[in-house]
Amino acid sequence: MMAHNGCQRFAVFLLSLGVLCVDSGDEQPRVLNTGDSHPQYAHSLVGLEHVVLVIQSQKNAYHSRRANQRKEQILQQATQLGQGAPVVLLLHELSQNDGDWSVLPALPHLSVSFSQSAAWFLFVEEETRITLTSLLHVLNRHDARKEWFLGKRLHDNKATIIHHYAFSEDPPSFGYPDPAAGWVLSTPLLHRLAERIQYSPLKSDFTIDLKHEIALYIWDEGRGPELQDVPEFCSRPGAHCATAITAPLPDCGDPVKKEDVFVAVKTCEKFHSDRVPVVKATWEKDAAFLEYYSDVTDPSIPTMHLGVPNTERGHCGKTFAILKRFLSSAVPDADWLLIVDDDTLISLPRLRSLLRCYDATEAVSLGERYGYGLGQKGYSYTTGGAGMVFSRTAVARILSSGCSCYHDDAPDDMVLGMCLTALNVPITHSPLFHQAHPEDYPPAWLSNQRPISFHKHCTTDPVAVFTHWLQDRHDRHDRAEL
Repeated sequence: MMAHNGCQRFAVFLLSLGVLCVDSGDEQPRVLNTGDSHPQYAHSLVGLEHVVLVIQSQKNAYHSRRANQRKEQILQQATQLGQGAPVVLLLHELSQNDGDWSVLPALPHLSVSFSQSAAWFLFVEEETRITLTSLLHVLNRHDARKEWFLGKRLHDNKATIIHHYAFSEDPPSFGYPDPAAGWVLSTPLLHRLAERIQYSPLKSDFTIDLKHEIALYIWDEGRGPELQDVPEFCSRPGAHCATAITAPLPDCGDPVKKEDVFVAVKTCEKFHSDRVPVVKATWEKDAAFLEYYSDVTDPSIPTMHLGVPNTERGHCGKTFAILKRFLSSAVPDADWLLIVDDDTLISLPRLRSLLRCYDATEAVSLGERYGYGLGQKGYSYTTGGAGMVFSRTAVARILSSGCSCYHDDAPDDMVLGMCLTALNVPITHSPLFHQAHPEDYPPAWLSNQRPISFHKHCTTDPVAVFTHWLQDRHDRHDRAEL
């Protein structure tokens, strides 16, 4: 239940809308019939001006531009309807807290700023297209005075490591929202969550899969609401849809050239005979410049030893040696550096298409974004297994800052995240990079993507995974003729 003062403020808000009245003998405000013939609408009819729409934007120039374009499209649509306009916010502009991308730290600000003027809060991605009339139809089916968590329901088919094997006895029993389709909180729920966040720290230091972790926090072991599936929240466009995404891979023009991307593969001697052959059989052919970095020199591959001893974990020393080599005259002068593990599967053609969206003269760190200690102003980082992409400018800034490893086996991705946070370089997220196997993700979510990467060979056939998920049809035909 929401706090009493929250109830009072929301009642005042509904009074201002004309959907509540108070008789002298009433203990609680009662609902006025607003004239709609459908009785379920009478309790909470609201207009667009009582919707706060939060675009989960990013600081990177390309993403900021796309989010602003989406904002303008939404406001233009509202103007054409002539029925008021929603408040449209860009998440990365709400505060100076980099952790706002994980949404929960931003809820107190939203509660203080808008809970007395808004009935609903809708969170969408920058590429989510919204049909405002359909959105209002969905919202007005629900009583805005109650706690609601609405969206397109995803679920795990099996227990997965990325969700810490939650609900292992019955993985499909727990639902979480598809962020591309958008998700909604009613004001009473958002207000209660905001109070809880202020006085109760988040249970985990790590933010790994935002959509699942938000749903877990809201559910609160059964004390809060579960996600309610809304058919009008769609991944693909349809006549009935209130939200949808049309592009499984951003189209920013022709891909960057092969020669614009330098690929660094981290390996070690014990994996030369099993992991490296998979790379050679799948995606190595799509690279113009690629080097394998190992703990030994093996001319048959070939591999290069950078003078850093092998470590069982972390690999920070090896990664910083790669960064220094990338800026040296020993390798071609490419705009972009891709660092991957030897068990990363990646589509370089799709990556080159995505990189066209970004300015290589800007400091860019791109991949799958994780967070550490975001509730306590921690930092974000690009997870290593999914592939870490850096512009030459970003590499130069890292090295010129004096940032370094505190030990060779420190976690390279997290150390780089700390460095970039200190340099005020944003970690740019793409949902097309994946730290785990395809089977660790909901099929309904993956089916609307053109994935760029997956990670790990264990318990799977990596060549089959690459062929099914990462190799486009024309590439398969070309390889068959080789």
